Amino acid sequence: MPKKPSIFDPTVLAKFGRLGLIARNVVEGVMSGVHKSPYKGFSVEFAEHRQYYPGDEIRHIDWRVFGKTDRYYIKEHEEETNLHAHLIVDASGSMSYRGAGVSKFQYAQYLAASLAYLMLHQRDAVGLVTHDNAIRAMLPPKSSSKQLTHILQTLESAAPGGETNLAHVWDRLAMRIRARGMLLIFSDCFDSLPHIIHALRHLSHRRHEIMLFHILAPEEIEFPFTRRAQFRHIENPAELRLADPAGVREAYRQNIDAFCKELRVKASNLRIDYHLMRTDQPVDRALGAYLLKRIAL
Repeated sequence: MPKKPSIFDPTVLAKFGRLGLIARNVVEGVMSGVHKSPYKGFSVEFAEHRQYYPGDEIRHIDWRVFGKTDRYYIKEHEEETNLHAHLIVDASGSMSYRGAGVSKFQYAQYLAASLAYLMLHQRDAVGLVTHDNAIRAMLPPKSSSKQLTHILQTLESAAPGGETNLAHVWDRLAMRIRARGMLLIFSDCFDSLPHIIHALRHLSHRRHEIMLFHILAPEEIEFPFTRRAQFRHIENPAELRLADPAGVREAYRQNIDAFCKELRVKASNLRIDYHLMRTDQPVDRALGAYLLKRIAL
């Protein structure tokens, strides 16, 4: 009897259409039976109330509300979060590549939407950046109930296009994102490796916790092509014709393996968590990696 596909399988997720439904299904599956994070903090910027529970500090009770309702409520605040996080999604032209499944950009959308859903559920402050060779959209981190809608709308309205210039954009982000927090980067990392490492080092020196989700299609890793083929560059008019793709497969795979290994090692040296994500892998793997990272903090 054939195995039933997982709800987290990207080909299954694509059938749901809207990112909100996708994110909810992924997160609810992963977090089934897991309660909200108990960690709380307080700041000056007021956001909302919640009911008082035994163990809460009395000094945080809103006595004005008590006078009106005869019930105890605690002030919660916009900065009352576990962390500030930015989801940084590469929307350059190369991310539009798709093999037999979803495109790399669709996969990045699924990952970012699911992680936004999860983090906001835990009352983390989450922001979003989409970019190609320049920043296209930037939402500052918030933990409000409307932030998920803003993030999903921005992701859904984005489309991959424009040439890749990761190092330039990430360098600019290092200057613009001043508050220390977590950066979750979703990219195929198709740029000059020394330039990418330089930009990652810049972000790391800002004392951010960084998770790099390196998204590749399985065809880009395995190069399964066997017949005469014409390969077209997605971001410019360049083309390459190969009469015997199988003849260059071994050299290609050695090069891509070396690239991924060097990126992983140098990222690790910068204390950056590197995760190679194939677009044929279940999306929930990224949530598992994120949760392990949070436990370690």
